[in-house]
Amino acid sequence: MAGEPQTRTNDKLAGIRQGDAVNLDTSTVPAPPQQPATGSRDKRLVAALLRWYRRHRRDLPWRETSNPYAIWVSEIMLQQTRVTAALPYYERFLTVFPDVCSLARAPEAKLLEVWSGLGYYRRARQMRQAARVVVDEHGGAFPDTFEALLALPGVGPYTAAAIASIAFGRPHAVLDGNVIRVMSRLVDEHEDVTRPQVKEALRAKAQSLGDAGAPRRFGEFNQALMELGATLCVPRNPRCLLCPLSGGCVAYKRGVQDSRPVKPLKGRTLELEMVVAVVRRGLNFLMRQRPPDAAVMPGFWELPERAAKKLDEDCLLDLGIKLGGELGRFRHAITFRSYRGRVYRAKLVGPLPPGYGWIAAGRLDEIPLTTVTRKALKAKLKGKAH
Repeated sequence: MAGEPQTRTNDKLAGIRQGDAVNLDTSTVPAPPQQPATGSRDKRLVAALLRWYRRHRRDLPWRETSNPYAIWVSEIMLQQTRVTAALPYYERFLTVFPDVCSLARAPEAKLLEVWSGLGYYRRARQMRQAARVVVDEHGGAFPDTFEALLALPGVGPYTAAAIASIAFGRPHAVLDGNVIRVMSRLVDEHEDVTRPQVKEALRAKAQSLGDAGAPRRFGEFNQALMELGATLCVPRNPRCLLCPLSGGCVAYKRGVQDSRPVKPLKGRTLELEMVVAVVRRGLNFLMRQRPPDAAVMPGFWELPERAAKKLDEDCLLDLGIKLGGELGRFRHAITFRSYRGRVYRAKLVGPLPPGYGWIAAGRLDEIPLTTVTRKALKAKLKGKAH
């Protein structure tokens, strides 16, 4: 699934049997697609993959259900989020919003409160929009075709294929980061995998594998490919000797698995400083709510903050805020920006800044807080404990 931890391994893997790997081709060049042996080879590869998956897959709650709503929730959460981080949110989300109708009726503030901490909050808003479409246009029943799922807000080709195959058994191959890595090594793709035509070629190869070896078990096949990429076929130091596909993996045969997939070089990370001020009046905190049209996290509450390449102790004086002693530190990153955050005790030396107000400490668990504010408050508590 999307968002799987790229370097996490399964403790069960230590007991894997050598027979799981299928040695199907002793040459260094993959057989051309038109050869008759290809279909038989693909069937054996998929059979080995499914045997491995059934023995060694991790126990995850969304794998124990065929409920399309629950599967959809898990797939959206796992976008840009690690499995270990998503698990408690998944369980809480389904407790608060047990079905698509309850999500469709949810007030935005409650939705953001439940989602708070997962980040990428646009996902939550699009989920509510999609839930309303399901209720209004499909009578509360999740659509069961790839095309209808793809029409829902926030659902792209990967998510539509995952729901269609896992919940409804539709034969659609998924293509997330894990599957791209597995397939690019399997066929030794030497082109840039971020290019659309290369991605489509890898998806088509995954589709042909599933069609050949698991036409009636496409959901299990998709999950097995994703699990392989999450636990064995990892970005660095892939565990090829334990891999059920190693006998048919062209990159492994050529000794280039560590250089696959091919991706463009990342841009240089911009290092920035960040200051967050904790201003209190009794049991109240000075905070503001981001406007509804804010580009990032609209409607969320935050402490006074400032970010720049270099900051001094007067960086918040324009808000009438004077910094005092340091309370804690934290790190924060967004795309190619990395922040070194410091949290300070502070006091208001001027009038109340525009847009700011006093929020009771008891309300902090009830309102959506920005990720930076949550980290700052956590750093403050940690610093106080020391």
